[in-house]
Amino acid sequence: MVNSYQQILILLPNFALFITLLLALLLDKYLGEAKRFHYLVGFGWLAKKLEMRLNPVNKQSNKSTLAAKLRGTLAWSLLVLPLPLIYFYHLNYLSWYWQILLDAIVLYLAIGLTSLKQHAMQVYHPLLKGDLTTARYFTGYLVSRDTDKLSAQEMSRATIESMLENGHDSVIASLFYYIIGGAPLVIIHRLANTLDAMWGYKSSHFIHFGYASARLDDLLGFVSGKCCTLLYAIQGVRQGHCLNAIRNAYWQGNQYKSHNGGWVMAAGATVMNRALGGRAFYHGKMLNSLTLGCGSAVTSKDIPKSLTVVKRACIILVTIVFVFQLTLYLTY
Repeated sequence: MVNSYQQILILLPNFALFITLLLALLLDKYLGEAKRFHYLVGFGWLAKKLEMRLNPVNKQSNKSTLAAKLRGTLAWSLLVLPLPLIYFYHLNYLSWYWQILLDAIVLYLAIGLTSLKQHAMQVYHPLLKGDLTTARYFTGYLVSRDTDKLSAQEMSRATIESMLENGHDSVIASLFYYIIGGAPLVIIHRLANTLDAMWGYKSSHFIHFGYASARLDDLLGFVSGKCCTLLYAIQGVRQGHCLNAIRNAYWQGNQYKSHNGGWVMAAGATVMNRALGGRAFYHGKMLNSLTLGCGSAVTSKDIPKSLTVVKRACIILVTIVFVFQLTLYLTY
């Protein structure tokens, strides 16, 4: 018994990466998103205060495009970089078991798989009951488009698009960046993604100040987006949709308004044999989005299927890590 216990302790550090990913996903599954004192609430408050100082509502202060971009870059650097640097230099050299626990907590705080499910079900269940008013209300939590007049089909499409895109932004990207760069890179991505959601608009107030936030978020999501695309596409192997998912991600995603979002949504929709995109109202203006994926139009019944695509992508990624670490262990 003692020998077996000692062997396990010797073995565990060799699988630290796999254990950390698994533990973070389990924490997310059983604890979910923090209901009170969420760290992003505090971060958002700090970001808003800094933005008010560096990007005041004053036409004269935004007269210089370059100056506004430099102020936005400075604000991004002040908000995003200190914490990961502190983590890297002071919290990255613990004993392996404390490192696993601390990293798992950081990763758990960054991912939002359970939160995605909760938001999706808030739309899905009212749609099943024909309660369009409630469904429209909760759809507004997921998208920036106008929801007052959305039909059941349009809300289903908006929810599925959000699940597939945020499956990358809120889940796969964090797992990916932990694998290649540890907790500091996870923190950078999570905070950068949050600033993009706050400042990455093309409105007159943010078009220059938010330029760095939008571009850096696109850059951080470029490689992880391709990883997520492959994880979605792999799920179509049995049905023969895998190569078509990759093709659609390339051709459709490169033409979509959001490069990274277009790739993952096109791949996910193709695997589901469904088509996304179409017309939508954004701030009172009608916009026609490119069709993503292929197949029939989505319905409310496809909302749980989109969540399944994201969950399977997580399982595939964690399994790949386990097999890789097991191979290294057996080889050396």
